[in-house]
Amino acid sequence: MAHSTPRQIKSQQTKKKISEVALDLFSKKGFNQVTVDEIVSVSNTSKGAFYVHFKSKYEIFIEKFKEIDDFYASFTKTIPKDLSCSEKILLLTKSQMYFLRDDLGKDLMRTVYISALIPNQPNSLSDTDRTLYRIVHSFVQEGQDVGEFRKEIPSEEITMLITRCMRGTLYDWLIFGGNFDLVEEIQKFIRTILVENISTKY
Repeated sequence: MAHSTPRQIKSQQTKKKISEVALDLFSKKGFNQVTVDEIVSVSNTSKGAFYVHFKSKYEIFIEKFKEIDDFYASFTKTIPKDLSCSEKILLLTKSQMYFLRDDLGKDLMRTVYISALIPNQPNSLSDTDRTLYRIVHSFVQEGQDVGEFRKEIPSEEITMLITRCMRGTLYDWLIFGGNFDLVEEIQKFIRTILVENISTKY
């Protein structure tokens, strides 16, 4: 395995610094209020360095979503194979909310939701090609294949309902705050959706 050169290491450090500063500024000031010039200034880097790593400030979010999806992919490998598909989905959503609450936090998630409303920008929240969507869809299909879930409802529709519950629960967490228990609420929502789609023959 080849070792990174000092130049490559420095480049990765610069990219990380730009990303961290940008996300912090987005959280404090709002996505639209932050310019590339400000990110460069606060991170003590150059505009040239910024555009080496990112095509735009929005791409910083895309990079962050890749990290989040890496978490989902890694966690899915730890889910016991002998669980029912409903249990797999519940376990995934539970771990998802712990991760978003404890590792990413409200400020970043609030900024992600605000930026998702910006016209003509890629929207990772609704991207059905995302790792998270594909993982949930695979569990739903597996559930239909073994007769756990109703087959008359398309797997894509069930998957969309589940992922919509995820987004909605996160949104309510951001606007209600206080005693809103993110992990508990997502379990309630997902159980309701799953009960509606469980096959009577199962």
